[in-house]
Amino acid sequence: MKYKKNWEETQEKWKNYWKHQNTGRPLMCVIARKQEIEKYSDGKPAQGGCMDVICQGKYYNLPEELKWKDMEDKYQDAERIVARYRQFCETHEFLGESFPNLDVDFGPGSLAAYLGSEIGFKEDTVWFESCIDDWEEAPDFKFDPENKWFKKHIGLVKKCRELAGDDFLVDMPDLMENIDVLVSLRGAEDMLYDIIDDPEIVEERINQIGKIYYEYYNRFHEIIKDENGGNAYTVFQIWGPGKTVKLQCDFSAMLSPDNFRDFIQESLREQAKKADQVLYHLDGPDAIRHLDALMEIEEIDALQWTSGDAGPDGTLEEWDVIYDKVRAAGKSLWIKVYSGEFEDWIRNVDRIVQKYGSHSLFLLFPEMSMEQAETLLDYAEKNWSDVEGTWS
Repeated sequence: MKYKKNWEETQEKWKNYWKHQNTGRPLMCVIARKQEIEKYSDGKPAQGGCMDVICQGKYYNLPEELKWKDMEDKYQDAERIVARYRQFCETHEFLGESFPNLDVDFGPGSLAAYLGSEIGFKEDTVWFESCIDDWEEAPDFKFDPENKWFKKHIGLVKKCRELAGDDFLVDMPDLMENIDVLVSLRGAEDMLYDIIDDPEIVEERINQIGKIYYEYYNRFHEIIKDENGGNAYTVFQIWGPGKTVKLQCDFSAMLSPDNFRDFIQESLREQAKKADQVLYHLDGPDAIRHLDALMEIEEIDALQWTSGDAGPDGTLEEWDVIYDKVRAAGKSLWIKVYSGEFEDWIRNVDRIVQKYGSHSLFLLFPEMSMEQAETLLDYAEKNWSDVEGTWS
C-alpha cells in the first residue's frame, strides 16, 4: 500500500484484536500531519480527522481546484473525491494501526435509499426522506439492482476503487440495519406508533431488512475487498480479514429493554452470524440499558461507545460500567480519545490501559502533529506494551 509503510504488520495486529489476543501495545489509530502543512493547523490538532480536508481544505491549504463546488461534486464525482483524498494522503502519515481508507458514503443508512427513500445532501450531513405512509400499501423489501441510488452508489464505489488502485482502501459504505432503516423510510414518530399498533408488521419488516442486507453488502464487498478478502468499514477506521461490519440500533434509545429483545436482538444476532468480524456501535446514554442484551450476542466481537453529540470521549471513568460488561463478555474495546489536550489524552488512556490491558483495545486519536505522534507512540511502546490489566 503506497501510503502505509507497515501494512502487513498492521493487518496482523487487527487479526489479533478481533481474537482478543493482541500483543505489544494496544492498536492505535494515529494520523500525523507532515511538517510542510503544520503551519496551516495553527499548531493545534484538528478535530474530525480528514473531514476538513475532504470538505473545504481547512488547515491544510487544499488547492483551490480541489475544493468542492456543489453537493454532486462533494458526494458523487469519483475523480475529484479520490483526488481530494489522495492529497490528504500525500500530506499525512498513517502511523500505528491507522491506514489510508477512503469513505465513499451516501450518509449513514443508504439502504433506505435503495428501498425508495430520496437522499438529501448537505455540506455537513445527509438525510433520508420518509416515503412510507401505509405499510399495507408498501411492497415487500427485496433486492433491487435497478434502484437509481444503488446504481449510482455502487458505480461510484467501483470507479473510486479503480482510481485508488493499491494506494489505499475504499471503505464499505454505512448501509445500516434493522429498525434504523425502517425509521428512515417511515419516520420516527410513526415507527413508535407502529410498534404499539402493528408489532407483527414491524417484526416482519425488520426480518426483510435482515434478509436483503447482505444482498447489497456482498455487491460492495466484491468491489472493495483486498487480497485477503477483507475490508475496511467507513468512519470507524477498522479492518478485518473477510467480511467486516459495524452494527447498530440508534433507535434503541427509544425502546424499552423488552422491546429491544423482542424486535432487535435476534435480528442483530442473525446479521452478525454472517460476518467474520463485528463491531457494535452503541450511541448515547439512552442506549446503555440494552448492553446486557447486546453482550448475549456471541458473534459481536467488539464494542464502540459514543456518549452522544458533543459529549466527552471514551476515556471517562464513568464509562467503566460499560467496559466492565464488555470485557466480562470476552469482547474487545474500541475507544475514541479527544477530550482535553495532548497531555490529557496520554493520562486518560494510561488509566484505561492499566485497568483493561493492551490485548483487546483499539484507541482512535485525533489527528496530530508529527512531533506529538512520535511522543505518543514512544510512550505507548514503553508503557502500554503487553499490559495484562487489573480488571478481572
